[in-house]
Amino acid sequence: MQSENSMSNVTSVMLDEHTVFSVREVCSVCGVNAELLIELVDEGVLHPAEGTHPGNWRFVGNTVVRAQKALNLQRDLRVNLAGAALALDLMEEIEDLRRRLLLAMR
Repeated sequence: MQSENSMSNVTSVMLDEHTVFSVREVCSVCGVNAELLIELVDEGVLHPAEGTHPGNWRFVGNTVVRAQKALNLQRDLRVNLAGAALALDLMEEIEDLRRRLLLAMR
């Protein structure tokens, strides 16, 4: 048992379009298996930045955030993966429109 004074190691990673993850890394970060990750791609939730086969897919960091949001929609609202993909696309479009509106108002 660890003492109360010991510190656990915390690792953080910047999740942006410059960070690239393998299938294994995305699975690890999101706590899913490769089969579910493949389903996320098949349903249009995720889009590999590189690769044509699951063994060589690469994902950018913001894909991890999108995967986690989709998994939350599925878990919390019982939305299927196709519905989660649609919801995420619409949420991103709304965010883009808000950003453009704010720029136009300046």
